[in-house]
Amino acid sequence: MATWQLPPDLGLWLVQMAYALHGRLAFRLAILMTGLLFGRGRRTVASWLRAAGIGKGFKNYYYFLGSLGRNIKFVGGILLGKLRRAPILGGRVLLALDDSPTKRFGKWVEGAGLHHNPTPGPAHQKFVYGHVWVTVALVVRHALWGTIGLPLWALLYVRRKDVKPLTTLYRVEFRTKLELGVELVTWAVAWLKNLGKALWVVADGAYAKRPFLRPVLALGVVVVSRLRKDAALKCLPKPKQPGRRGPQARYGASAIDLSKRAGHAQGWQTDTFTLYGEEKRKKYKTFLATYQPVGGVIRVVLVKEKKGWAAFFCTDANATVGQILEAYADRAALEQVFHDIKEVHGAGQQQLRNYWANVAAFNLILWSHTLIELWAWDKKHSKLADRSASPWDKADRRPSHADRLKALRRQCLENEIPHDQIAGPKNRRLKRLLKQLVQLAACA
Repeated sequence: MATWQLPPDLGLWLVQMAYALHGRLAFRLAILMTGLLFGRGRRTVASWLRAAGIGKGFKNYYYFLGSLGRNIKFVGGILLGKLRRAPILGGRVLLALDDSPTKRFGKWVEGAGLHHNPTPGPAHQKFVYGHVWVTVALVVRHALWGTIGLPLWALLYVRRKDVKPLTTLYRVEFRTKLELGVELVTWAVAWLKNLGKALWVVADGAYAKRPFLRPVLALGVVVVSRLRKDAALKCLPKPKQPGRRGPQARYGASAIDLSKRAGHAQGWQTDTFTLYGEEKRKKYKTFLATYQPVGGVIRVVLVKEKKGWAAFFCTDANATVGQILEAYADRAALEQVFHDIKEVHGAGQQQLRNYWANVAAFNLILWSHTLIELWAWDKKHSKLADRSASPWDKADRRPSHADRLKALRRQCLENEIPHDQIAGPKNRRLKRLLKQLVQLAACA
């Protein structure tokens, strides 16, 4: 079996996360995660096992994935519990929620189905066959590298027409993406509510619906999302007249047409905001309105774009325009996470059929992304991205997730080299050769 020496802090995190598992199985988590980090080629589970040096006992690790899939919630809870004590959180805790598909092949893959393709590409493929994962991530800001997403937990969405076999086998019931999103946010808020900080949730416009908004707002969080251009907004209600019976009206009497508001030439303001890591000047309008899916007052922000306009809303009427726009822009960190786990870690390539094994494999990839980002948080730029061999590239460009993964591999490989035995002038050539081999192995 391989004996890759993970950095002590990373190894400690994995040991603590394994506390939620059965004592006879817990040790397999760190071994499987190590194989995930060093896997090569097509990122199947078999490539993980080969990288970890697992031989005849490979079947036990496939069975372990099924067991891990049933306990993802508890293992992820330990990870989030560690994050809440880490010195990376700002004055406001921001959670991002979104869903993304992963392509699969074969009719025997449990939980797979035909879904809308968000990235049709040049072939204009409207649908994709595979899994859809509803994911929640903690969004933090690095002093040098900007916004970073730390994925925590993902739930598998299965269409109603595909869920019947899973109900028979595993008692998995059909739930919409909105219901899965509510469960993810509820779980995260339960771990973060005692921090004494404001909790914000930013989600795509597809989640700006009553089945999601009402349960989430009941948790005491603030929601930021995109607003439909034909949203049924109402004006603020008039104050209740003294002596009039009945409760205070919740919604105004007259409707608000966003198209007319955006088309009116007056009322636009200009300001500078930090969006997507850059200072940008935006023209905007803002006003208060009432919205039935929220059940009360919201703050609406209209923003002029190069082509048309966009509408956003926040359930905190006292929020500033900068807070709303920056929060929605920070949602892109989760989209970057989806890109990284597919391109760098090969999410969706695991060739697993069992429902719980697929759940475990995808969440293991999410956790590997989070742990790599945490390990690299306080590392110097030169340690993470040495571009001396690529003079055509910008030397000061932000280290990508792939750069951080390669840096972690280099450190693990260097931990295996007995530096005390090759010290001295006679072994300089050997030391230089080993350094080159480590560089090639880490970047392969």
